[in-house]
Amino acid sequence: MKDNIKMKLFSGGLLGTYLLISTLFWPSLSKPHELQSSTPYNTVQQFLIPHNTQRSRLGLRPLKWSRKLEKYASWWAHQRQEDCSFIHSDSKFGENLFWGSGRDWKPGDAVAAWAQERSYYNYRTNSCAQNKDCWHYTQMVWRRSLKIGCSKVTCRGGDTFMVCVYDPPGNFIGQKPY
Repeated sequence: MKDNIKMKLFSGGLLGTYLLISTLFWPSLSKPHELQSSTPYNTVQQFLIPHNTQRSRLGLRPLKWSRKLEKYASWWAHQRQEDCSFIHSDSKFGENLFWGSGRDWKPGDAVAAWAQERSYYNYRTNSCAQNKDCWHYTQMVWRRSLKIGCSKVTCRGGDTFMVCVYDPPGNFIGQKPY
């Protein structure tokens, strides 16, 4: 049962439908080499589609999958595989982390958890509700972020750890995400 989650610093209309369909069926029209990946295509889409659905709701450009960012995310996830410690990599990229108890977590579960933070974000004040986290969500929809790469590992103890990295990074103090 999916009852233990940790996260740390997460209606599209016609545009959302177009973005969803184009992401599903034509992801490599602009630069085919960008999607070549060691991560299975369906796993890439499980990370990418929900991110771009959130972005389309705000009229933002879709993120593109980056092999470079995927490699970095994979490297960091494997650094955490032994202990599943919820530690950020302190890289030059934006970063969202997810930990779930057990092996049954999917990429879409991590992205959905980050997206749920939308309800805690106040655009007017550019802040999170008191005692709530919303910075995963703002990283997902950071206007200047253009590329994403993610990775998922099963930790030694059997839990799931996922990392998504974003370039350019977001969540700069004093700046609104969109």
